[in-house]
Amino acid sequence: MRILLIEDDQGLGSAVRDQIAADGHSPDWVQTLAEAGDAERTTAYDLILLDLMLPDGAGLGFLRGLRARGSVTPVIILTARDRITERIEGLNAGADDYIVKPFDLAELSARIGAVARRYAGNPNPLIELGDLSIDLADRAVTGPQGRIDLSAREWAIFDALLARPGAILSKAQLEERLYSFNAEVESNTIEVYVSRLRKKLGAAVIETVRGMGYRLGQP
Repeated sequence: MRILLIEDDQGLGSAVRDQIAADGHSPDWVQTLAEAGDAERTTAYDLILLDLMLPDGAGLGFLRGLRARGSVTPVIILTARDRITERIEGLNAGADDYIVKPFDLAELSARIGAVARRYAGNPNPLIELGDLSIDLADRAVTGPQGRIDLSAREWAIFDALLARPGAILSKAQLEERLYSFNAEVESNTIEVYVSRLRKKLGAAVIETVRGMGYRLGQP
């Protein structure tokens, strides 16, 4: 997923960004609401992680603005404010989850996954695809011969297709998933990783739609 992280604390922001990237997501980290507004207007994010106390204003106003414009991008609030009334206010403003600092990074990963699955229409982390068993929570794929190891980049592309079964994802949309890996995305990058996934998971797992992109196959 492409995730916008809005957090002004250097230590926490760095840790969360690294955790998101390690989970196979593509994070953009900004530290002010002004930067967040610019990023959100120019990039289609799958999820936003939002601090409530930022140098140039309150995150809650940013969230209300998103919802007022009709944005349905899932938002998880990250904040040191732990009063029940504040949690209720955040959820009523349109947040999908609310995590109080300090928090465990593994818990954050689990909450991101849970929110993403709900928005994809399937909260179940277990998927059967042909003879493949997929555990989204553990990012694990098992075939007839046992576990199949995927690299972080391979998983990022496979996960994007799993999140939208039947939908055609363009090459540009899939490239968005790889920008967090600190390497230039070359013109044939997607083709390379799709080829690797087919070799590991089966040729029918990913279907090429000529001139349009790729979609999850029906092995």
